[in-house]
Amino acid sequence: MNNLKILVNGIIKENPTFVLLLGMCPTLGTTSSALNGMSMGLATMCVLILSNFIIALIKKLIPDAVRIPAYIVVIASLVTVLQMVIKAYAPDLDKSLGLFIPLIVVNCIILGRAESFAAKNNAVSAIFDGVGIGIGFTLALTSLGALRELFGTGNIFGLPLWDESYGMLMFVLAPGAFLVLGYLIVLFNKITKKA
Repeated sequence: MNNLKILVNGIIKENPTFVLLLGMCPTLGTTSSALNGMSMGLATMCVLILSNFIIALIKKLIPDAVRIPAYIVVIASLVTVLQMVIKAYAPDLDKSLGLFIPLIVVNCIILGRAESFAAKNNAVSAIFDGVGIGIGFTLALTSLGALRELFGTGNIFGLPLWDESYGMLMFVLAPGAFLVLGYLIVLFNKITKKA
């Protein structure tokens, strides 16, 4: 499989949110705004790319008996560094995303890609897989957050498009996340089935 196909596969055919329905906790929990969704997607993508790369490099050094714990140690180390960077350089983002940053460690998207792709392919292909899956996840979270923010507050990325009094609070709350996600999955499936 060539690297461009791997990249596109992660965005469309194996989109973690719209196709595989993985990572629902951060998907529903952090997407009350477009900025939060995009930030969570980018943070996850950074960890995904680096963990795929590292695991592809060290896969032959890891005994089968401790494969999963070794992957988790790699992922947890990367998430710890990411969290420190976010706390130091983007404290508002750290407050906004809160507990969801440390939860990247147990995000099934990252562990699943480590097990199903990085452990079976070379480092370059693993990077492309991380970028593709990461872009797919980031686009899904950003679009979900943008729609929830738009319908809930009348803003996108904090920029007002109409008066906030026309917004519907439901979209900023948890039921709105489920509703918008459901419609986005339907729309994604209709578009990709015709493509």
